Amino acid sequence: MKILIIEDEIELAKSMGTYLSDESYLCEYAANYAEALERIDLFEYDCILLDLMLPGGDGFQILEELKRQKKNDGVIIISAKNSMDDKINGLRIGADDYLAKPFHLPELAARVYSIIRRKSFGSTNVIEQNEIRVDVLGKAVTVEGKQMVLTKKEFDLLMYFIVNKNRVISKAALAEHLSGDVAALFDSYDFVYSHIKNLKRKLNDAGVGHYLKTMYGSGYKWEI
Repeated sequence: MKILIIEDEIELAKSMGTYLSDESYLCEYAANYAEALERIDLFEYDCILLDLMLPGGDGFQILEELKRQKKNDGVIIISAKNSMDDKINGLRIGADDYLAKPFHLPELAARVYSIIRRKSFGSTNVIEQNEIRVDVLGKAVTVEGKQMVLTKKEFDLLMYFIVNKNRVISKAALAEHLSGDVAALFDSYDFVYSHIKNLKRKLNDAGVGHYLKTMYGSGYKWEI
């Protein structure tokens, strides 16, 4: 799951990113209004942590842009401006939550998880598709009651396919999901092929149906 941290306080952004990375999120950063606009134009995020006071603009303008582009990224406003008017305005424009500074990082992580769960999985901690059962919080997968051992990347891929079931996902989108904006620096998608090959093998060995299909020339689809 991918997080964008829009925050001009570098140390705070780093501390949030370090904590959330330890919780298995892929974190990217924007330190000003222009960088934030560029990232939301180019990429999709599972959750955006948005400071209201930014060099070159403000967080409310970012929210308006997300709304204009009809983006579905979850948004948590993180701001020292702990005023009721700001909370109401942010939630009215489209933010999902508001967290006043200073805050505890475990609370931030809990709110991020809650928003991603609600938007992607309908507020449930467990996803079941035929013989597959995924414990989202525990990051565990079982097939007919037997545990599947997956790497972090393989688990992230499986979740991405399940959330986007019956949709063709391009190799470029998968690369960006796995590696963030650095995916554009790679010469090929060999690392994507490698992760998908391993995931397919483990799914097959566990007796999972042939849901993960290669759409030649287009990408991959989780068809169920």
